[in-house]
Amino acid sequence: MATCENSSEVDDEINEPGAAPFGNFINYYTFNPPENRLSLIPTTLLRDLGYSDSSQTILLLDVGCNTGDLSVALYKHVVQTSESNVHLLGFDLDDTLIQRANCTNPFPGSVTFTPLDITGDCTPLQDYLNLHGSSHFHLTFCLAVTMWVHLNHGDAGLLRLLSRLAELSQHLLLEAQPWKCYRSAARRLRKLGRSDFDHFKNLQIRGDMSKHARRHLEGHCNMELVRSFGATVWNRKLLLFKRK
Repeated sequence: MATCENSSEVDDEINEPGAAPFGNFINYYTFNPPENRLSLIPTTLLRDLGYSDSSQTILLLDVGCNTGDLSVALYKHVVQTSESNVHLLGFDLDDTLIQRANCTNPFPGSVTFTPLDITGDCTPLQDYLNLHGSSHFHLTFCLAVTMWVHLNHGDAGLLRLLSRLAELSQHLLLEAQPWKCYRSAARRLRKLGRSDFDHFKNLQIRGDMSKHARRHLEGHCNMELVRSFGATVWNRKLLLFKRK
């Protein structure tokens, strides 16, 4: 059974800038708090998307949830104006982050956290959908995840991620890191004397990453852009896509 423990040695290692090559910073929400996104997302989002039936179970998915701070904040943010039965599943590839998320989860009956690598076996996601009698997640949040998949799995990995999310989701709220963040991540890794990201120098998909993501989702995944919520304080666009 997992316990809620403090691990300063692990924290010091992961908190070192650039020391989390998969974006799994233990202190992520101290420098990018949930309010940075919530301020752009309307509390009426679920109702605006047509999810207002009190008899309906609405399923949300948070990709790369870290310690769950944003997952819980998003849940509270959108549920407050919804009459539906809403459940959220958050996952991250880092077991330590998921352990912390579970230890601080204020809604264990509605919010679930599980360790999962989106680039690997996603059977647990299908199991969750089956448990709730649904073929898809009604709304998926993929916020500041695309770069880490892209750097670690290359162009093909990024496109597979987008395709997989499109298959799983009726709506997808996407925040893709801009190209300057790629350069910064690679530079931080080099300053620590570590090997560069395996795919960084060979990436062909460069430049406007939001535009690249939109082109793939609309051109290959049967999705369409329905709304932009503007940009965060880090100048990252929040784009809402819908399955056609």
